[in-house]
Amino acid sequence: MDLNYSQEESAFRDEVRGWLKDNLPQDLREKIANYDELSRDDLLRWHKILAKKGWVAPSWPKEFGGTSWNVVQRYIFEEECGYAGCPPLVPFGLHMCAPVLLRFGTDAQKKRFLPRIYQGEDFWCQGYSEPGSGSDLASLKTRAVRQGDHYVVTGEKTFITSGMRADFLTVAVRTDPANKGPGGVSLLVIDGDTPGLTRSELKKMGWWSSDTAHLHFDGCRVPRANLLGAPGEGLALLLASLNRSRPSVAAHALGIARAAFEDAVAYINERRQSGRRIVEFQGIQFLLADLATELAQCEAWLWHVARLVDGGAQDFGIEASMLKMRASDLAMRIATEAVQLHGGYGYCKDYRVERLMRDAKITQIWEGTNQVHRQLIGRSFIAKR
Repeated sequence: MDLNYSQEESAFRDEVRGWLKDNLPQDLREKIANYDELSRDDLLRWHKILAKKGWVAPSWPKEFGGTSWNVVQRYIFEEECGYAGCPPLVPFGLHMCAPVLLRFGTDAQKKRFLPRIYQGEDFWCQGYSEPGSGSDLASLKTRAVRQGDHYVVTGEKTFITSGMRADFLTVAVRTDPANKGPGGVSLLVIDGDTPGLTRSELKKMGWWSSDTAHLHFDGCRVPRANLLGAPGEGLALLLASLNRSRPSVAAHALGIARAAFEDAVAYINERRQSGRRIVEFQGIQFLLADLATELAQCEAWLWHVARLVDGGAQDFGIEASMLKMRASDLAMRIATEAVQLHGGYGYCKDYRVERLMRDAKITQIWEGTNQVHRQLIGRSFIAKR
């Protein structure tokens, strides 16, 4: 399917696809296929394999070890990882924590944290969601009270990806109790060994290769030097980073969608009912036509957004929301249809589509539920008076 790649981009996609096929270790493939949770050593091994290739943080500036990939290349890589079912790199802080540090950290913070992230020496997580405020980050209640050169943090976070194993946590806190809105929110980097931090694991439907945690902060003392940006800038920093990371979620979702679609097409070309291959039934052909068309349209929008960002666009939040919402909804639809087309076998762990459907679901929830994205898109049409 021609998606108007340049010759170099097409060659790059072929390289990534072939390399992942040849270099993702078989035992990790089997663990993921059998829904075993990946250990810290498993994830570190995958990190080292990617590092040897130079693909740990290729979109970073060269001074911190990157190779200055453009955004199109980054999203191609994300999609191919979703397609191949690769172990996540989220635990290393490469998805959200490092980009915030790169864009908004002080020189001292960058020198302290980024080399360790690049080398895979630490696990990271971002602590934003709370029991009473997930997508509505402006209403968070975890507070950080200034005491001399420290902040004292008290509160809770939940649904925190990699929260059980994280050595460092980027946490959204309220530093101005008088400001109940977005202006009272700040970002702190908290050491995972800080006294007063406790964790409990949450068992999930899918994406078992990464842990998820509920975190409790009981008077955790955090150095003021660990503040990212200025007090009260936290939400603005988060939203700026989310607009850049949401297309990555979309790319990952489209990788899942493509894998589910290809598995379904392969199966119904072999499976026979009533003397015919399932693919020969007209109703099934209509379904395939709709799914293939929607997949092509979503991919085209992904590359449109990628080129917007590569071109220096700053205001692309609505486009990013459209992309994340539509791509993740489509991934869930295609994965669900793939299970249905497999019949009873689709509900069994022997077939990959069972895992793909569970893994697709989280993409509709990550980084703002799709209901929130619909709200963001819809209210952008309200005339300002």
